[in-house]
Amino acid sequence: MSKEYKSYSMELAGRTLRVDVGRVAKQANGAVFIHYGDTVILSTATASEKPREGIDFFPLSVEFEEKMYSVGKIPGGFNKREGKASEHAVLTSRVIDRPMRPLFPKDYRNDVTLNNLVMSVDPDANPEVVAMLGSAIAVSISDIPFDGPIAATQVGLVDGKLVFNPMAEEKEHSDLALTVASTREKVIMIEAGANEVPEDKMIEAIFAAHELNQEIIKFFDGIVAECGKEKHSYTSCAVPDELFAAIKEIVPQEAMEEAVFTDEKQVREENIRQIKEKLAEAFAENEEWLELIDEAVYQYQKKTVRKMILKDHKRPDGRALNQIRPLAAEIDLLPRVHGSAMFTRGQTQICTVTTLAPMSEAQRIDGIDVNVTSKRYMHHYNFPSYSVGETKPSRGPGRREIGHGALAEKALVPVLPSVEEFPYAIRTVSETFESNGSTSQASICASTMSLMAAGVPIKKQVAGISAGLVTGDTDDDYVVLTDIQGLEDFFGDMDFKVAGTHDGITAIQMDIKIHGLTRPIIEEAIRRTKEAREYIINEVLTPAIAEPRKEVGKYAPKIKQIMIDPQKIGDVVGSKGKIINQIIDETGVKIDITDDGAVAVCGVEKEGIDKAIEMIQMIASEFEEGKIYVGKVVSIKEFGAFLEFAPGKEGMVHISKLDKKRVNRVEDVLTLGDVIKVKCLGKDKMGRISFSKKDAE
Repeated sequence: MSKEYKSYSMELAGRTLRVDVGRVAKQANGAVFIHYGDTVILSTATASEKPREGIDFFPLSVEFEEKMYSVGKIPGGFNKREGKASEHAVLTSRVIDRPMRPLFPKDYRNDVTLNNLVMSVDPDANPEVVAMLGSAIAVSISDIPFDGPIAATQVGLVDGKLVFNPMAEEKEHSDLALTVASTREKVIMIEAGANEVPEDKMIEAIFAAHELNQEIIKFFDGIVAECGKEKHSYTSCAVPDELFAAIKEIVPQEAMEEAVFTDEKQVREENIRQIKEKLAEAFAENEEWLELIDEAVYQYQKKTVRKMILKDHKRPDGRALNQIRPLAAEIDLLPRVHGSAMFTRGQTQICTVTTLAPMSEAQRIDGIDVNVTSKRYMHHYNFPSYSVGETKPSRGPGRREIGHGALAEKALVPVLPSVEEFPYAIRTVSETFESNGSTSQASICASTMSLMAAGVPIKKQVAGISAGLVTGDTDDDYVVLTDIQGLEDFFGDMDFKVAGTHDGITAIQMDIKIHGLTRPIIEEAIRRTKEAREYIINEVLTPAIAEPRKEVGKYAPKIKQIMIDPQKIGDVVGSKGKIINQIIDETGVKIDITDDGAVAVCGVEKEGIDKAIEMIQMIASEFEEGKIYVGKVVSIKEFGAFLEFAPGKEGMVHISKLDKKRVNRVEDVLTLGDVIKVKCLGKDKMGRISFSKKDAE
């Protein structure tokens, strides 16, 4: 192939970032073959020629396609080919979507797809960041309207120092996994998981990444200047000014304020329904306007709510700007589960259920991250239609549900006990009973209590809260809102979710609808969420349950862990698992053994666990001379009796050692099945371990 394409490169955090334009996928609106280290991704951007009819949103699809060949693996399962997107792929698609979506025109309704085909993965060059950069430059050089480019950087915190786009080994020792996306002027997306990183350090990391992003944007600007296509024109779907003017004649500003100014979601929705009916009657003769009523009323509500908040400092439910809705918490709702708790904040209500299981139940992961093969803690989030008063069939978790579950999981992982401290696989499921703003953060609060109620010795309580934003015409004209409800999320500019303990942040997720945030806004949002989460921990979570229960519940499996000599593992397992299966059959437990000799015994009844541990310890240890043992008679010979002390572990008592007086026949003293005490005499002349019944009496 002749080299007719253009290639651009820059040094980024110790590795070369290379962008090839015009090399592949030339029929896409925009395409780049992007390399970072040995990670290679094909990022493409395509758009439909015409807008999609009958929709009131921008139809953007973001795909992150994980190909197992990229890490030299064949997919697991029977089919041996990639199927639906993995959870990791869904989460990555969401992270790419969030900073890109606000930069497309608000009135653009053409279908747009951003596809990222992961073709080679270098563990030291994260494909998530490469895909974000690839999507940004692919759209920027295309003819699709887009106010970019953006750039993204990951930040780690290793031994107190910030590390940009950390290597695989650095990630393992990092206290921070932060992704920051920026425009030329502002921060447009933040995603973070952290080991209780203090607020000041988090802000420092965010803006250090923002500075590095500016270098990448300059690099991209040079590519766009040489290769960028002229942006195509499109059919605007904006509501005509004449329609707005006509609506305001029928529904004055004061009437709209009265309709939306209530803390009852159902009342507000009924008020808006009546307004739409009134307008439909008024415009009955104008079919074009009738079709636009829903969008027009939405825009009218949005302008009204934003004006009330920004200019009058009045929120729709009457709260102060930093006021949290009424809170409630309770535990032990469900009698037979391992742990349960419910958290209520206004019209948002979450019930989280905790389930404990042996480590063999941990989730196995088959993906392109070769360093992650299993997951011990799983948080799942469900959002049924009844929680918002709607009716539709359940089709399983969508991208939003997967994202909310992952965010809560990220927030709680830093406070979980180690496997050595608590050898359980843990699953929490958050059921949304009612939703009116920030259910993901409510699920973190409910999960904290549920874990504690289940007896999981978490290190600290974690709470989450969301801050909102309404901006004016200038950077310093804004209002930050604590604990946003649904209406403020829909019509506002930001959903800034922060979770953490008293001592620091454990997770951040920032969604915005504008072209970025200034440093003062980010600092105020982080300060507000810290105040709110400390209030929730002190005033709500602690009164409900102050510390983890000392033991797991009655119906939870009990797990005891012991260590044995790794060389004895084969003795415990036996040929084809014969010995370990016999122990399991006799005691009713589950047994997990790792290569280092850690043995976890799991069961509901304490007696069965203790018996299994006794058997395992017997098999894995050597007989000690002078020690008393208990064995079962399994065979009688003329010269003595054979005893079984544990499955596969036997010894013999010579006839001369059965009783202090002379014994003529073994059967005179013992019968099959007898359980007797014997004393170990050590090795005999033949090197065999012998036992004595008479010396044990």
